[in-house]
Amino acid sequence: MLLVFALCAMLWGIGALMKVPHSARYLMIGVLYVAVLGLHVALPDGHPLRMATGESAALWLILGGFLVLALLYRSVLARLRARAQEGEAQSEAAGAPAARFSETELNRYARHMVLREIGGPGQKRLKEAKVLVVGAGGLGAPALQYLAAAGVGTIGVIDDDTVENANLQRQVIHTDAAIGLPKVFSAKEAMEAQNPYVTVRPYQRRLTADIASKLFAEYDLVLDGTDNFDTRYLTNRAAVDAGIPLISGALSQWEGQLSVFDPAQDAPCYQCVFDSPPAPELAPSCAEAGVLGPLPGVIGAMMAVEAVKVITGAGTALRGQMVIYDALYGESRTLGVKRRSDCPTCGSVHARAS
Repeated sequence: MLLVFALCAMLWGIGALMKVPHSARYLMIGVLYVAVLGLHVALPDGHPLRMATGESAALWLILGGFLVLALLYRSVLARLRARAQEGEAQSEAAGAPAARFSETELNRYARHMVLREIGGPGQKRLKEAKVLVVGAGGLGAPALQYLAAAGVGTIGVIDDDTVENANLQRQVIHTDAAIGLPKVFSAKEAMEAQNPYVTVRPYQRRLTADIASKLFAEYDLVLDGTDNFDTRYLTNRAAVDAGIPLISGALSQWEGQLSVFDPAQDAPCYQCVFDSPPAPELAPSCAEAGVLGPLPGVIGAMMAVEAVKVITGAGTALRGQMVIYDALYGESRTLGVKRRSDCPTCGSVHARAS
C-alpha cells in the first residue's frame, strides 16, 4: 500500500508544480485507485503487483468507502451552507440584518438543517429568536439546555432562587458544585458551556407585575416553568399583553402537562383553561407531594420541542391542545381546549379580533 500512497503523493506534487486544478488531481488519483482495484481483480493471489499494492482488494474497498462517506459529508455541508447563505441573501434583500453561521455552527446544527421542516431558514429563525424562560428549576432546566443546544440566539432566564441540594434530583442543569449559587447564573454557565454561540441573559429576581410588561416586550416567546399559580397567572397576563405565545408546563408526582397558549392565533390563554387557582390542598407543591426525577426532563424537553416548532413554523404546535403525560402507567392523552370570550385576561383580544 505504501507504493500506491507514494504514487498518489507524486501525482499530487506533479499537479501542484504544473498548477493543475484540484479537480484534475483528484481525477488522476481516482484513476490510479480504479487501476489498483482492477489489478487485484485480474491478477491471481500472490502476484508481485498484488503484494506490492496491499495484497487484498478488501483494504482498498474499505478505504474507498470511507472516502465516499467523507465526500458525501462535505457535499451535505456545502448544500447546508448554500441554503443558509440563500436565507441570508433574502434577509439582506429585504433590509433585515442577516444571521450568519460560522463553519462550526453549520456543522453543529447540520442535523436540524437536513430536516425538511426546519432547514437553513428555520435554523436562521432560531438564531434570530429571543426566548424568555420563567424559572430555572425542574421544567426550566431541560428546556434551557435544549433551547441552547438548538441554537436559539438569545435566551433570557428569570428566577430568584439559589441552587439547593434537594434540587439536584431533577434540575439537571445544576451541579453539586453550584449549590448556593443563584440558579440563573448556574444555568447561564451550563448553557454557555454547551453552546458558546448563544447569548444568555440572567435575571436574578422574582417576576413581578412592575417589570413583566417591559421584560416580555423584549422577547418573541415565553416558556413558563414555575411552580406557583401567582406567577403563572402573571406570566399569562404579560404574554397576552405582549401578544406573544406562552408555552406552559406543570408537574405533579408522576404526571405532567403542557400546552401552547396563544390568543393572538385564536388559541386559548392559560386563564381560559384554568379560570382560577385550585385550593392549596388540591395542588400541593413538589416538596409536599413529591415528583419523579426524570419527569421534568420529559415535559421540559417537550416544551423545548414546542418552542422550536413555534419559532420555525414546523409541524403543528400545541395551540388549542393540552398533552397530559402519566409516567406511572406510560400513557399520554391530548385534550382539546378552547378560548372563552368572557376570559378576564384575553377576552379583550377576542373582542378586537371580532
